[in-house]
Amino acid sequence: MDSVLHDNEIPVDIELVGQLVVAQFPQFAELTLSRLPASGSSNVLFRLGEDLLVRLPRQPGGGDGIAKERRWLPHFKQRLPVAVPEVLEVGKPGFGYSEQWSIVRWLEGDLVKAYAGDRPTDVDRNALAHSLADVILALQSVEVSEEASRDPSLRWYRGGALADFDKVTRRNIEKCRSIEDLGLDLDAALTYWDRAMQLPGVHKPGPTRWYHSDLVAENLLVTDGRLSAVLDFGGLAVGDPTIDLHGMWEILDSPSREILRSRLNVEDAQWARGRAWALGIALGAFTYYWAKMPGRMQDRLAMAQAVLADDG
Repeated sequence: MDSVLHDNEIPVDIELVGQLVVAQFPQFAELTLSRLPASGSSNVLFRLGEDLLVRLPRQPGGGDGIAKERRWLPHFKQRLPVAVPEVLEVGKPGFGYSEQWSIVRWLEGDLVKAYAGDRPTDVDRNALAHSLADVILALQSVEVSEEASRDPSLRWYRGGALADFDKVTRRNIEKCRSIEDLGLDLDAALTYWDRAMQLPGVHKPGPTRWYHSDLVAENLLVTDGRLSAVLDFGGLAVGDPTIDLHGMWEILDSPSREILRSRLNVEDAQWARGRAWALGIALGAFTYYWAKMPGRMQDRLAMAQAVLADDG
């Protein structure tokens, strides 16, 4: 079984996945099945043959994200300038597993590394900024249909008002004080958050647009140094798209962030709210995953440190 991340984790191992595939999609029964060395926090991942990936939600209710991707990802396949996951099959619960699960087409590429001054660069950050701006602009240009506006699965806190995230962020700052060797100035984080709560627009979400919600390093693939795919649309939703700025403090350096900011024509208050979202998201990750996902925690630490160091 993959490492346990959640108290309500659904047990998943390679035997179970093999049973589900053979029983429901026998056309794939002869393909080699192997667990990926690292899976996400929402889904356990298995490689199926050379061209397929099996994704199984880790928690009860996670199948809703699978259903959402099946319904809405085709809507974006031709509208985004990079590849997105293609859902080929959606499986049913079975053999004691309680959720819908999916088989998607395998996307080649390497995951982007979070930016940190002491790490070797894997990609031209300026070029990456332009590519990310293209993705965000394309997402926001897609019409929010009446069906999408009414779909409750497309509403999430990350598309709401930043002030609604205030109490939980303050609690997370206090929880983080018990983490030894965190490497983050929590007093400075609290001071920054206090200032963020005074920003224009924190109590009222911006215009309703499509947003990805988690444009961070672990969800971006590069090929030959260029952004080639965006992964994991389980958080796809409609609302204030400011949240799609938060990962830029993890992925980009200061000059490349300015490129993206200029391309998106983001006004000062919205940019500052995106920066505050970055800090709040990072703090929440520390309190939940610190001992469980060390790689992700290093990325989120780089993001939080960049927020506090940024003068822009």
